[in-house]
Amino acid sequence: MLEGLKQWAEELVAEYGYIGIFIISFTESIIQPIPPDPFITGGTAFGLSPITASLVATVGSVLGGVVGYFLGKFLGEPVVKKFISPEHYRKGEELFKKYGIWAVVIAGITPIPFKVVCWLAGIFEMPILAFVVSAFIGRLPRFLAVAFFGQWLSTL
Repeated sequence: MLEGLKQWAEELVAEYGYIGIFIISFTESIIQPIPPDPFITGGTAFGLSPITASLVATVGSVLGGVVGYFLGKFLGEPVVKKFISPEHYRKGEELFKKYGIWAVVIAGITPIPFKVVCWLAGIFEMPILAFVVSAFIGRLPRFLAVAFFGQWLSTL
């Protein structure tokens, strides 16, 4: 299944370029497990603009993150409460309210699953504007790095 999803993503970027990068970035921030990084790198290695690819991926990822945020806000709490104790839930909420912006920024830059943090931001009712700004701040540098890496690969 994962191999089929990977092949779909490769074909999407090869066929549709920036639109493919947008779709992969958008869906990865909600539920699908394939990160957009290798597709951004591949796209820029084969001629897409690193700046445009990074901006498209960032916008797609943040918009997908907003969908994940609202899914968490409206659907996530009852599910989470079935799997963890009320005490752990309360502690998690306190931690997220205290460090939520940093959690989103760090998840945006690192391999931490971004979709999980998007859902948690909604579950723990992080202010949406703070979520969007911190998601943008976290995702853009990461996507710029992989895009310029792809461009550099094309010079080898």
